[in-house]
Amino acid sequence: MTGAALIVAHGQPSDPGPAEAELARLAADAAALMPGWRVGSATLAAEGALAAAVDKLGPVGVVFPLFMAGGWFTRVHLPGRLAGAGGAGWRVLEPLGCDPALHDLTVRVAVEAGAESLILAAHGSFKSSVPSDIATHVAGRIAAAGVRVRVETGFIDQAPQLETLRGHGPGSACLPFFAAGGGHVTDDIPAALARAGFQGRILPAIGLHPAVPGLIAAAIRRGEGVCQAACCWQKGAA
Repeated sequence: MTGAALIVAHGQPSDPGPAEAELARLAADAAALMPGWRVGSATLAAEGALAAAVDKLGPVGVVFPLFMAGGWFTRVHLPGRLAGAGGAGWRVLEPLGCDPALHDLTVRVAVEAGAESLILAAHGSFKSSVPSDIATHVAGRIAAAGVRVRVETGFIDQAPQLETLRGHGPGSACLPFFAAGGGHVTDDIPAALARAGFQGRILPAIGLHPAVPGLIAAAIRRGEGVCQAACCWQKGAA
């Protein structure tokens, strides 16, 4: 099966260019694993980027949301933006954070870090429990993976906030459960951890892992499931 695919991310409203370029590189890496597919990218923050991508790829295709949770953005906002951009025939797949393969990868990266304690840093939401449910689920899998380490989940937008997590010394690590390396990862997480007295390593965001283009390519080729359930991430998860 071949066709058109569009990888969409939030982007960075204050400075759209770097996020657009980073997403384009990711799309090129995924496209290299998908012979015969036409693969594009667009951030919602870059004015006109979504419409330009739809115009280039055609009226029908699949959208892979580079988001860490399903919900209003993937079920309502993104389809609405697509329709307004001439992409009403495009189908929205489940986002990256809902993919059990990403959960497996996160567990593996956390275990391989060999830390004495680990913080899984996520965005969270004051409007919906779904983003924190996903992160808590993944943290539980890390804790159950046979490594005797203390595992905590901390958030930017909800409790428990990262700056409240104490007692993580030089042998600890923080793994950002984020799709890209934007301001939350480069600025907000380090600042919050510093306020908490965190003394360990901050690992790269899981979305920057070299295996992620392969996960995206596999999900697009499967073409499974419009993201329509609040807990869509639970489908197929352990």
